[in-house]
Amino acid sequence: MSEFTIRQAKLEDVPLILRFTKELAEYENLLDQVTATEETLREWMFKKGKAQAVIGMENGMPVGYALYFYNFSTFLGRAGIYIEDLYVRPAHRKNGYGKAFFRHIARLARDEGYGRLEWACLDWNQPSIDFYQALGAQMKDEWKLFRLDEAGIKKLATE
Repeated sequence: MSEFTIRQAKLEDVPLILRFTKELAEYENLLDQVTATEETLREWMFKKGKAQAVIGMENGMPVGYALYFYNFSTFLGRAGIYIEDLYVRPAHRKNGYGKAFFRHIARLARDEGYGRLEWACLDWNQPSIDFYQALGAQMKDEWKLFRLDEAGIKKLATE
């Protein structure tokens, strides 16, 4: 029987976090968009403290991760957690590890009094949509995600 545990990521996990990020991006057909490096992850996650990650371990071996950061809802008047990435390697799926990651982060949100737990999903990823709905999550169809990339930020900032 496999033992699955979740631990907080450490600075020395940066290469693993980047590898998992690239594996997730490859699954999503977005690998060409990954510009993160070990250096940028070290700076933004550990020096600036802008995101956190947890590592899922099966029998002591890393098999997945979840990366999250804190946001704020003016409507609720309190913080929430946004899950940027949740990834379990294909060979380790269907073992309840994805649900364990969500449960871990939900307990963190509950214990700290956060008002929301949110994430996004690609519209073609029906297996993940089904999984999220089975967790009790509601898809927010009335909201559209907008984004300015780095070039868009620079352009707007200099106008």
